[in-house]
Amino acid sequence: MNAKELEAFSTTLRKEILICINGAKSGHPGGSLSSIDILNTLYFGNVLNVDPKNPHDENRDRFVLSKGHAAPALYTCLAYKGFFDKDLLCTLRKLGSPLQGHPDSKKLAGIEASTGSLGHGISIAVGMALALKLKKSPSNVYCLVGDGEMQEGLVYEALMCASHYHLDNLCVILDFNGLQIDGKISDVMDIRPVREKFEAFGFLTHEVDGHNYEQLLNIFEDFKSAKKLKPFAVIAHTVKGKGVSFMENKYEYHGKPPTDEELNKALSELGA
Repeated sequence: MNAKELEAFSTTLRKEILICINGAKSGHPGGSLSSIDILNTLYFGNVLNVDPKNPHDENRDRFVLSKGHAAPALYTCLAYKGFFDKDLLCTLRKLGSPLQGHPDSKKLAGIEASTGSLGHGISIAVGMALALKLKKSPSNVYCLVGDGEMQEGLVYEALMCASHYHLDNLCVILDFNGLQIDGKISDVMDIRPVREKFEAFGFLTHEVDGHNYEQLLNIFEDFKSAKKLKPFAVIAHTVKGKGVSFMENKYEYHGKPPTDEELNKALSELGA
């Protein structure tokens, strides 16, 4: 899809995320909505080399959702990509469902790593990138981290490792919406200056509007063409709850599912 097509398709993905979380009566709408444009670009913008018919292809790209609580966004993309039947989305967080509150790689094709403990996903992604590098694989590893997650010390150990081993097959994407479960990042534990931190660890670092599809498509193309023996970082400035007026920039919706009334209002805003 091109930028205009991706933007139009994002409305469908946002509706699906909200319906699933409402049905589960549990989940994380804020970060799922802030990151869905990034995931939409990766999966449907001809960025990730993945094939739902051959999910374990050795030469596939890997995507790791380090901010595992945004699983509804990942599940929705995987379903629409064809990794599993879309009807399964309504089982989110239900007993026995493979669509758990956080991704489980043993339960669902397309999930490369079980994540949720913040800081662990990016560490796994670095390990994957190093292994692929040693095997001289053409595959790339993409890892989405949250800004609240950047408060974890383990993240910086992973960044240091990625730089030391010249992992230019690794693209770390920061969903920088400025909010976490109990308030502003700047109030809880400020992570700024972010760009300077990535650069200090040896990353080729860029900043984009995380809801602008032209910018997202261009930056991922830049990553593929860079290959300068340095890992790549994309700081994506986003809005928590993007697309739903009463959720936008509200930390309260980090882990609060929409009520039936709120769901109807949100779907109406999205054009349902």
